[in-house]
Amino acid sequence: MAEKTTDAAGNADWWRGAVIYQIYPRSFQDTTGDGLGDLRGITLRLPYIASLGVDAIWLSPFFKSPMADMGYDVSDYCDVDPIFGTLGDFDEMMVEAKRLGLKVMIDQVISHTSDQHPWFIESRASRDNAKADWYVWAEPKPDGTAPNNWLSIFGGPGWEWDGIRRQYYMHNFLTSQPDLNFHNPDVQDALLATVRFWLERGVDGFRLDTVNFYFHDRELRNNPPHEPDPDSVGLDAPETNPYGMQNHLYDKTQPENIGFLRKFRALLDEYGDRTTVGEVGDGPRSLKTVAAYTSGGDKLHMCYTFDLLGPDFTATHIRKCVNAFQKAVTDGWVCWAFSNHDVQRHISRFVDNPEERPRVAKLAISVLASLRGSICLYQGEELGLPEADLAFEDLRDPYGIRFWPAFKGRDGCRTPMAWEGATSNAAFSTGKPWLPVPSEHLPLAVDMQEHETGSVLAHYRQTLAFRKSLDVMLDGSMSFLDTNQDVLAFTREKNGETLLFVFNLTREPLVFTGAKDLKINALIAWPGFSPVYADGDIHLDALDMFCARLG
Repeated sequence: MAEKTTDAAGNADWWRGAVIYQIYPRSFQDTTGDGLGDLRGITLRLPYIASLGVDAIWLSPFFKSPMADMGYDVSDYCDVDPIFGTLGDFDEMMVEAKRLGLKVMIDQVISHTSDQHPWFIESRASRDNAKADWYVWAEPKPDGTAPNNWLSIFGGPGWEWDGIRRQYYMHNFLTSQPDLNFHNPDVQDALLATVRFWLERGVDGFRLDTVNFYFHDRELRNNPPHEPDPDSVGLDAPETNPYGMQNHLYDKTQPENIGFLRKFRALLDEYGDRTTVGEVGDGPRSLKTVAAYTSGGDKLHMCYTFDLLGPDFTATHIRKCVNAFQKAVTDGWVCWAFSNHDVQRHISRFVDNPEERPRVAKLAISVLASLRGSICLYQGEELGLPEADLAFEDLRDPYGIRFWPAFKGRDGCRTPMAWEGATSNAAFSTGKPWLPVPSEHLPLAVDMQEHETGSVLAHYRQTLAFRKSLDVMLDGSMSFLDTNQDVLAFTREKNGETLLFVFNLTREPLVFTGAKDLKINALIAWPGFSPVYADGDIHLDALDMFCARLG
């Protein structure tokens, strides 16, 4: 069994309140000149990541894959794709990460495989082979159409005809990503064996892709139409995608998933201090699903939803999301994020005026770092990088290509990391990058901000250092202040220490009057913001924040 690891304080719950930095490997750092990032590039840049003050890294898939969906179509769960390097490169990266005090989490994409995976090749060969039931196969309707009305998130029906077996197979994403049949216990055991492979290599945790997609309804019942929910705060798909027109009762989030998650947790518990964060996309039911998946201490450690991954950066929206989580999830844990590899970068979602970008970038991380929960940062957000505006001919994302021009896909947030502003390709690669490096990213490159005291990068470092310095910021309770003003005001409390936060997310100055009855002990200077506290009132500029100790 691999050696147990804890944080510097010996805490096996290191993940609670942790800051996790997501790396998209093909866009982080190329060391071979082929235009694709690789594991050696990640190792090279780990000191930079450690300098941010994060606790862990999360690597998007680097497994062997035909790359139809940029690695989320796995053909070998226990090997590194040659474009990223070798298992030896992975091991060297692990050594360097541990030296720097960084935990390592990897993406587990186990709801489906590539159609090039040996399991699927065998499964489709006949109806009576050893793996015939490892994927979701079904007979056509008498008229030859698909077994039911299930849809693919990537467009079209969720079924593909296979001429060899003369049956349909299910796919929630690309036709080249067939869904595994989790009702077969052999499938579960095989997948857990691949998880153990990485546990034995020392990984500290797993981000579970589409964690509520594992099981399907055995009876293959049709999904009913979607009924709009005014209280829903998250979307599973853009409005241009008909996937959102269904209520996905039967193609995902089945009750049998609970049993599998318990098996997964039991495996991790053998290693004592590993963690999981599940991606839950379940529309208006997402929080109910998170509660079920994280309760009881015997399933997932934490989950994230799509609630804060939309365009709304307002006090009302954030308060609604946090209140809804705290009401629905009483003994689970959340992981908050504003950006990741699947959504438009949040600076572009939140800001219309480019001149506001640096201030909003600083305000956004200040909000995120103040919330109760763990947080995920996506590479480049610490530089304030906006979404790249790519031409159709530059796209590589099959999702974007399918729905262009109504939906431009995910390539705009996946462009290469900007390391040096005056160097070709921003020092990402000596060759032609797989996606172009946007010219507007160059002035925001790491070397351009590294020694600038007022930069977005400096603000991230200062904010994360403050978050880590106080236990109350990591797992203290969180309570909103009652107010009829358009502000985000709340306290964090633990062991008698209480902090007050007030955020003005509007474009107008305001005076917060709700602190008159609070005993403000000491003001806390937050880099980049300069509110005024006078006569019990808090004077906030547009896009401003206030922090103080109470007592």
